[in-house]
Amino acid sequence: MTAQDSPFIWPLRVFWEDTDAGGVVYHASYVRFFERARTEWLRAKGINQVKLREEHGVIFVVHSMDLRFSKPARLDDLLHATVIVNDVRSASFKVEQSLHPESDPSILLVSANVRIACIDAERWKPHSMPEFLLQEISRP
Repeated sequence: MTAQDSPFIWPLRVFWEDTDAGGVVYHASYVRFFERARTEWLRAKGINQVKLREEHGVIFVVHSMDLRFSKPARLDDLLHATVIVNDVRSASFKVEQSLHPESDPSILLVSANVRIACIDAERWKPHSMPEFLLQEISRP
């Protein structure tokens, strides 16, 4: 399957709940930022994860994640989280994600490579994605 050409971009703001006492984003908050961006990317493609579970019996789970921290984000920063697909297989796909200041997209704050697995919602075992999902995820 082909990779996506341009990234999906999801804007967000850093709140107190995302930071440590000094106002610097706590490392685990980046995982939440990336999760929200992937969820909104799926939603933008018309993929409702509740319907996916109820109608097709499958769910997506994070299989692996590799994070690289370059620069910190801080309280009240406006950020852009990106999602770009770079590998699609029958039961999983891989995305590259990044976080940038809204004011300067050339500055990389954090990047992640994330492998998402499709699993049977009942048995929690790998499951091939329905054809419509494969097509939609592969589509730029």
